[in-house]
Amino acid sequence: MARDPDAIERDIEQARTALASTLDELSVKAHPQRFVEQGKASVQDKLNDPRVRYALIGVGALVTVVVVRKLFR
Repeated sequence: MARDPDAIERDIEQARTALASTLDELSVKAHPQRFVEQGKASVQDKLNDPRVRYALIGVGALVTVVVVRKLFR
C-alpha cells in the first residue's frame, strides 16, 4: 500500500519541526552560562548557611593568626 506523497511530506515537516524544537531545548539546557549561574547559586546557598559561614570565619581567623605569628617570629 503506497502512501500519498503529500502525507509523507507533512510527516517529514512535522519531524523537522519536532527535531528543531528539541535541539532548541537542548541548546538552552546545555548553555555554559546556565551552569555557571547554577554553580553560583549553589555556592551562595552554602555560604548563607550560618554553620558554614561561621566555620569559614573561624578558619580565616586561625590562618590569619598563624601567618601573623610566623611574620613576627
